[in-house]
Amino acid sequence: MHLEGITANPAGSWTTQAARNLMMKLGEHHPFKFLIRDGAGQFTRSFDAVLAGSGITAIRTPPRSPQANAYAERWVRTLRHELLDRTIIWNEYQLRQLLEEYVEHYNSHRPHRGLHQRAPNDSADVIPIGTGQPIKRHTTCAGLISEYRTAA
Repeated sequence: MHLEGITANPAGSWTTQAARNLMMKLGEHHPFKFLIRDGAGQFTRSFDAVLAGSGITAIRTPPRSPQANAYAERWVRTLRHELLDRTIIWNEYQLRQLLEEYVEHYNSHRPHRGLHQRAPNDSADVIPIGTGQPIKRHTTCAGLISEYRTAA
């Protein structure tokens, strides 16, 4: 998951710039071939052109069909359930901080069933915690989420 910006008014030019920023961050050798998006007005031809320039095909889902992009729908539900429904957002700065921490947690520490209880950024040679090793609790996202790691 990547967080590319926060705005109350996602116009086409803003979304296109966010796509440019993402492509610069990912570089030439990214693993992505497709981006599934809905038909919202902020996804303009220039947005699709930025992706196409990096070899990514933008696929537009049909209207009123959330099942067509089940991964994005599940991400939004998870984000709301684990973070946003549990806190009061006071301003954009706080929201940005919370979302950045949550994306880091989601990609590096949160277990995913589809990845055999590994996080997306885990390496294949991660060794499971054995018995007898002390465990240390670490909180993130303003204390809303706990992560557990071996104490070094």
